[in-house]
Amino acid sequence: MFVFVLNSNKEPLNPTHPARARKLLKTGKAAVFKRYPCTIILKEEVKKPDNQPLRIKIDPGAKTTGIAILRNEVVLWAAELTHRGFQIRDALTSRRQSRRSRRNRKTRYRQPRFNNRKRNEGWLPPSFISRVDNILTWVKRLLRLSSITSISTELVRFDTQLMQNPEISGIEYQQGVLAGYELREYMLEKWHRKCAYCGVTDTQLEIEHIIPRSKGGSNRVSNLTLSCTKCNQKKGNKPVEEFLKKKPDLLKSILAQAKKPLADTAAVNATRWKLFNSLEGLGLPVETGTGGRTKYNRCRQSLGKTHWLDAANVGASTPLGLKILVSSPLIIKATGHGNRKMCGTDKYGFPIRHRSNTKKHFGFQTGDIVKAVVTKGKKVGTYVGRVLCRATGSFDITTVTGRVAGINNKYCSFIHRSDGYSYQQ
Repeated sequence: MFVFVLNSNKEPLNPTHPARARKLLKTGKAAVFKRYPCTIILKEEVKKPDNQPLRIKIDPGAKTTGIAILRNEVVLWAAELTHRGFQIRDALTSRRQSRRSRRNRKTRYRQPRFNNRKRNEGWLPPSFISRVDNILTWVKRLLRLSSITSISTELVRFDTQLMQNPEISGIEYQQGVLAGYELREYMLEKWHRKCAYCGVTDTQLEIEHIIPRSKGGSNRVSNLTLSCTKCNQKKGNKPVEEFLKKKPDLLKSILAQAKKPLADTAAVNATRWKLFNSLEGLGLPVETGTGGRTKYNRCRQSLGKTHWLDAANVGASTPLGLKILVSSPLIIKATGHGNRKMCGTDKYGFPIRHRSNTKKHFGFQTGDIVKAVVTKGKKVGTYVGRVLCRATGSFDITTVTGRVAGINNKYCSFIHRSDGYSYQQ
């Protein structure tokens, strides 16, 4: 994965190969500007070269978003950003329950008030806004570190028009090149990439009609499911009620799942225009595409299914032969900046402890990425990870292998200041 380069005036230059970055650091011509994402800054002023235009591609997701930076057909940098939308939702639910419990105890006779709770037009839940803000934050960061001139993003996960029956949308539109990809991608997401009848995974799955066409079934999405070849042949043209008459629980589950919408897709669709308008506000041309086109681009190049590879294949601008220069993406996880609660509560909402308003201890703050070299004691070794600070000076460090407790602050040194995210290369 390429390294971002800044000149002495902190202006972005062309990203460079890691080997060249190491040479610049070793000869003293550059210094580390930022660890995540890896960025170096030149110590001497150089003539600003003609920067090659870069394109940032985004594959928004409800839980994880893929990001890739391309120079023509070359993928230079990639990351996978994990959101904390569901964590925010649970925290708001806990706060609401605690507030209602307190009001019921303290002001039980107060008349309810609802006229002051009007929501603005275009309002979205905080858990949704968090996803948009995470993506926008990282796009702005990458704009400051590289010469990005255009943006590509998925505007919709699935093109629903391409999944309708011919009588509604027209047979020419229905039978386009991308129609099958839109439908198959939707089915794989909805049925969790496994056979609906036997639950087998990691095998070739076929689209199967719940109510057979010979029995009056339609091509509607609500009448389709996924099955392995063995189950599909065994079912034949039997109605699903007859095929699963000895498995009533499975039958009930399949019929319910067939009508159930995709919750994650709904979250992405709810934020798509907010994200699109925010990206347009950056002043760069924004290209949009669908999830079906992304899969079509990825499959014709025989690339694996990952979030960052999906991002690299977003939109019609994707060249036929991508050159991947990324071995592993930067794993980014949104952690937030802590909370403002001064009173800790138990699971029932009753206060049990007081929280200090001092966030920094011995120069460190919870969320900083540190390196601890312990030279004596029971925990001799080197630990790198996210630190949890205490006023006693005894810190905990969350590493890749697990959490290490009881590390004295004198062994710790900074790698990356807390910025609301954790990283893993």
